[in-house]
Amino acid sequence: MSEEKQHISSYRSHIFVLAALLVLTAASVAVTSLEMGRFNTLVAMLIAGTKAAIVLIWFMHLKFDNKLYAIFTTLVIVIFLLVLYVTFFDYSYR
Repeated sequence: MSEEKQHISSYRSHIFVLAALLVLTAASVAVTSLEMGRFNTLVAMLIAGTKAAIVLIWFMHLKFDNKLYAIFTTLVIVIFLLVLYVTFFDYSYR
């Protein structure tokens, strides 16, 4: 157990992450009042994906862990996005 690396996050970084998440939450609420046609869902998904990436990097410690975990996480996200793309592609041609 003594071989494990420990990291200490500063209050400044947590405040920055909190501010970023609050700004993105306000942006997602503001997007609902805009009329962008079929792009409303796309913009909402991009904002949600950005918030999820911030949570993964900071609170699930992907920034500090082995890079292999980040590669696998990225691979899962890419596969998920491909499945979403195929789903929306199929839906748009029905």
